[in-house]
Amino acid sequence: MTTPRQHTADGPLTGLKVLDLATLFAGPLCATMLGDFGAEVVKIEHPRKPDPSRGHGPSKDGVGLWWKTLGRNKKNLTLDLSSPGGREVLLRLVAESDVVIENFRPGTLEKWQLGWDELSAANPRLVLARVTGFGQFGPYARRPGFGTLAEAMSGFAAITGQPDGPPTLPPFGLADSIAALATSYAVMAALRGRDTTGRGQVVDMAIIEPMLAILGPQATWYDQLGYVQPRTGNRSTNNAPRNTYRTSDDKWVAVSTSAQSIAERVMRLVGRPEVIDEEWFATGAGRAAHADELDAAVGGWIAAHTRDEVVTAFEKAEAAIAPINDIRDVLDDEQYRALETVTELPDPDLGTVKMQNVLFRLSETPGGIRWTGRGHGADTDEILSGLGLSQAEVAALREAGAV
Repeated sequence: MTTPRQHTADGPLTGLKVLDLATLFAGPLCATMLGDFGAEVVKIEHPRKPDPSRGHGPSKDGVGLWWKTLGRNKKNLTLDLSSPGGREVLLRLVAESDVVIENFRPGTLEKWQLGWDELSAANPRLVLARVTGFGQFGPYARRPGFGTLAEAMSGFAAITGQPDGPPTLPPFGLADSIAALATSYAVMAALRGRDTTGRGQVVDMAIIEPMLAILGPQATWYDQLGYVQPRTGNRSTNNAPRNTYRTSDDKWVAVSTSAQSIAERVMRLVGRPEVIDEEWFATGAGRAAHADELDAAVGGWIAAHTRDEVVTAFEKAEAAIAPINDIRDVLDDEQYRALETVTELPDPDLGTVKMQNVLFRLSETPGGIRWTGRGHGADTDEILSGLGLSQAEVAALREAGAV
């Protein structure tokens, strides 16, 4: 039986060494996910240009809060990779590492003589994860790339929003987060391949591709039928009723009826059992074609009850529903509390800080959050001395601006 997550240094990736050279946001989040399950992650930042995420979003007393989550479980080293001294230090780190994650524009590492040829020569077992907007080749490869562009280019924005409204972008880093998950999977696949071949390899992750992959069979629909999925707001073209509905206490719930049995239970609950016998009700597509009628029935019933009454009634009827939470509701939700999805940690700058816990539970090697995001270059001396550099050598690197 899986138990709630504990703060522990143990994890299935304990012993794996990762160098995080990336910024904003897919690459660093991949490194965070690996660190959550035990990998030893060294975050490398420019000595005079800290990771931009340290200044993204709200801060408290000058402390960037996003970094506390994104930088967790990472040691922090400053290194100017474009300098001879910085290049030498990186190659020494690479020699004893398993994974490097980077998101520079294609050709940048090569310009610094730190491309795949040099890195693999330093460590033939290295896995190099290259995370860029458009991949390492093709006509767009050298363009600046961000998750927003992937959300637009993949077709996600085109199907998101109200039918009579504009294409809609998400208000958070959706494409970056999906690419981080995909890169974590790709890194583990490459490491498994190394177990077989004894050799490392390059992961070429284009942020535009995982975003397209999650959108369902759009390419097949278009190829076979010429069908282009339209914007339908909160409705689905595959089933109904499926929407958001306002309750009598001015709150909101979401209802889904992907399964036929659930759709039937919902219509019985809201007092419209007769529609179940309609021929069109027997398929999701048929119900979607009658969404106006079904939404009116479900929305009218929900509007006459408070959110708590609605959720209780749906649960009793074994019909699928969820409250539409904001973060205040999330922190108060008994299911999230039971799962320990949000945890509280000690922090040297903030005293304590709450953040999302590790992504999933493992019964034997659960991983955990060992520390929150640290200061810029906080572990530089420790890491360099661990490479065998003397105090004089470290001082010389600082004098040269390499660290």
